[in-house]
Amino acid sequence: MKSAISSTAVLVALAFAGHVHAEEQVITIGHSGPLSGPNAFAGKDNENGVRMAIEELNAKKITVAGKTLKFELVSEDDQCDARSGVSVAQKFVDSGVKYVLGPYCSGVTIPASRVYSQGGAMVSTVGTNPKVTQGGYKNLFRIIASDTQIGSNMAIYAANVMKVKNVAVIDDRTAFGQGVAEEFSKEAKKLGLTVVGQEFTTDKSTDFLSILTSLKAKQPQAIFFGGYAPQAAPMARQMKQLGINAKLLGGDTLCSPEVGKLGGDAVNDTVICAQGGSMLDKVEGGSAFKAKYKERFKRDADAYAASYYDQMQFIAHAMQKANATSPDKVGAQMYQLSYKGVAGTYAYDDKGNLKQAPITVLTFRNAAPVPLASY
Repeated sequence: MKSAISSTAVLVALAFAGHVHAEEQVITIGHSGPLSGPNAFAGKDNENGVRMAIEELNAKKITVAGKTLKFELVSEDDQCDARSGVSVAQKFVDSGVKYVLGPYCSGVTIPASRVYSQGGAMVSTVGTNPKVTQGGYKNLFRIIASDTQIGSNMAIYAANVMKVKNVAVIDDRTAFGQGVAEEFSKEAKKLGLTVVGQEFTTDKSTDFLSILTSLKAKQPQAIFFGGYAPQAAPMARQMKQLGINAKLLGGDTLCSPEVGKLGGDAVNDTVICAQGGSMLDKVEGGSAFKAKYKERFKRDADAYAASYYDQMQFIAHAMQKANATSPDKVGAQMYQLSYKGVAGTYAYDDKGNLKQAPITVLTFRNAAPVPLASY
């Protein structure tokens, strides 16, 4: 009798376990970003933002259409390179990944977005070049301000707050760098500033002495650099070396703590940048997020960890609202909904741009980014 009861109990337990397993739905979340090379710090930071959101969502055990969702993260290195990024996109699409956070670089996002669109995947990117959302692809969301907003706000700050008259512009010829520099120049001219010089470099260069010497003779009060942190830091050091007293202005990539790590004292009160998002220390939940991130990853959050975290939470929220997990149904909700996250409130227009994208202007003190104002 005892063995019969045990057998029955085992069968019931097995059936129950099978039932529980059947009620779980795994959702694979892809992350595409630079995990190697000079921008690896940013790729890892973005990945960590997604990871933290996924861990919290899995702990909550949210249900959609009667199934408990289990999110799994698969992260791939796109190296901030267009060809690698397209390969990553094809790999994700071929393996059935329907949600991708990234890419980080506009030059990757623009060509990869076509592959994702054809594969029916939703893309959430921090690529800021205006062309990112001009391809007409649905379910592609830019989760921060665009170059138009970042570049023009930096020009407004230079004119109205810094009161400069003469500026110079350098860009690294990438889709991001060129895009944000063009938007800065356009707005600067509208505001009556004189662009006294324009120079070009690459996203691999570290020696800027020649172009800086050329610009020094033209006496700009500020130099706007459209490019990334690994170039901005040595540029700031070389400006100091040449005795150039101009401020070094830039977009979100110059707001990274990496600029302080690489540039040291040369960036203090010299680098001024505009970043999409609110000042985390000034918004509800911002300080808690930073503390939680540091405890989990043993490092400070960089520029966009909070934005990636917020968008992942928004996707899950939209899944619950849609009571579905297909990108089309979830995307339809996201175009209609508004979601209050840590870095801001997310509401998208029909092209996937944020309707209201807050901008924070920062400088560096003690080689660390410090917010000056939000707009």
